[in-house]
Parts: sequence; structure tokens; C-alpha cells
Amino acid sequence: MASEFSEIPILDVSAIHGADAAMLGKLATKFRETYGTTGFGYISNHGVDEALIERVFAASAKFHALSIDEKMQVELNANHRGFIPINTSTDVNSKLADVKRPNQSESFMIMREDGPDAPDVLAGAYLAGPNQWPDLMGFREDVIAYNNALSELGHKLMRVAAMSIGADPDVFNGAFASPTTWLRLLFYPPTDPVEGDDLFGSAPHTDFGCLTILAQDGVGGLQVQTPSGRWIDAPKIPGTFVVNVGDMLHRWSNGLLLSTPHRVINSSGRERYSCPFFYDPNVATEITPLSNCVEDGGAAKFETVVYGYFLRNELEAGYDKHKSKAKGTG
Repeated sequence: MASEFSEIPILDVSAIHGADAAMLGKLATKFRETYGTTGFGYISNHGVDEALIERVFAASAKFHALSIDEKMQVELNANHRGFIPINTSTDVNSKLADVKRPNQSESFMIMREDGPDAPDVLAGAYLAGPNQWPDLMGFREDVIAYNNALSELGHKLMRVAAMSIGADPDVFNGAFASPTTWLRLLFYPPTDPVEGDDLFGSAPHTDFGCLTILAQDGVGGLQVQTPSGRWIDAPKIPGTFVVNVGDMLHRWSNGLLLSTPHRVINSSGRERYSCPFFYDPNVATEITPLSNCVEDGGAAKFETVVYGYFLRNELEAGYDKHKSKAKGTG
């Protein structure tokens, strides 16, 4: 159950790199404690090269330094890949605030790279397709390398998540054989306090997937909500990622692992950069609470949903580009 907290725990996840069952078991216990009470944690000893993290931040800075005309050449497309301009996404589905004003950020989004012969492309699966790339030397190579490293980390963490709720560590393998991955290179301009308390870099929300793995700069602005409604700062801690559970893993665990509200307010007076990576199941996956998470004689807390249907609803509600497509297709 959610419990009040004043700081976000740090988990040493070095056990994911070895085959020591006892150490993995201890990590799974700690994972359950952290994500069953707060839903957020820092992870250390994650194995991702710090130099690679620095390169992806450098790539993000290069992209956001381009002119608006150059960035618009790779504007967000129907497959949710490309440049997302400021003032074009609004968290209207938020259950945490009456959000009327768009998020004060711009970003570049890549997803899983699908060639023309990829099974999901041939099947016409939702969002399947290739990425768009700006004309920046080394950008594509560094971003793909980072995406691949975070995909590997996400796979390892999902095994721990499964163990933490008493399931076989391989229980999610089928759903992630061809995962839905998102890497978002975010830029937040400073938010003027005079604009009011309903203007956010990112409005209060929960993530709608499984795991979010966040690298952020030292500017600050990320805040996590406690059960009492207080907002706790989640600043950068060198050598760590911030990791949180999303709505789909919350459903899979029948509520045992928490999808916790969070927001971004950049009141620093400086530019803020962050690189969230989202590790989610294939769009065709049916998300049903695992049987071992449902009490004997009890009922599941959540109905079965197909991730792609859930996802389409979220994107068409929150992004101008998808709204116009939804209207155009009836």
C-alpha cells in the first residue's frame, strides 16, 4: 500500500548483472518495498556507461539548438516519432489536476526502429514504423546506442519486477519480445511564476506504460506526489537513474506496484534537459492482472485492456498531432 514518504529511496541494482539468485531475490524484495509504497526510486550501479549518457544529452542539446524551421522538418508524425513543438501537448486525461494549458516543453521522440519488413509493420500494428532523423552528425548513432542500452536495462528490471510480485522472472518475456520503447529528448524553458500555478513544464500525471527510466540534468524541477498530496523534489543524484512504475505494470500487479503522480515545474530560471526512456509491452499485449497477484476468492481490481487501444486513447487525447488525425479519420 502507498505510504507517506519524505524522500525517494535508492536501490543498488548491481545484482541484475550477475546470476546470483540470492542477491536477485534480495533486490526483488527491495523492489517490492520501494515500488509498493512510493512507486519511485533511484537506481545505482545500473551498468549504463556514463559517457553514453553524456553523449545523449549532448545530442539533445544539439537538436534543440536548431532553428524552429529545421526542427519542423522532422515534426511529429502519425507514428509518434519526431519533433514535438512547445504548446502542442496537454494532459487533458489527468485525474490529478484540471489541466487547460499545454505543457511547457519541446522534445524529440524516437521509438523502436521498425524497417519495412518488421512483423509489426507488415501487420499494420499501431505506431509501427521507422524513426525520423535530423541532419546532425553522430546524432542518430548516439541516440540509438542509448536507446539500445536502456532497452537492455528495462528488460532486466522487468525480470526483477516480476520476481517482486511473486511471478516467474520470465512471465513478461512474450509481451516484451518486440517491446514498445520511447526515448524522449526533452527541453524545458524556464517557467515564469507570474504565469500562474496552472502552468507546468509537465502537468501532474502518471505514466501510462510499465517502466520509466529517467536521466536528468542538475537544474531540478521533477516532483513526486505523496499520498497526502505533498510534492517531494526528485533532484539529480549523480550515477543514478530515476525509475518509476507506470499504469500498465500497476494493472499487471493488480495494484501491488504503484504508478505514482509526478510533475515538472522549471522555476530555476535556467533551461532544463531530461531524457526519459519508457519501456512498455508490445501494442498487441493484453494487460490482465497476474493470477498470483489476486487473492484467493477475490476479484481482480482491473479489467483486461489491450495496450495499443489504451495507448491510442492517451495519445489522441493529449497531442495536437494525434487529435487532428483522429478527427480526420472519424
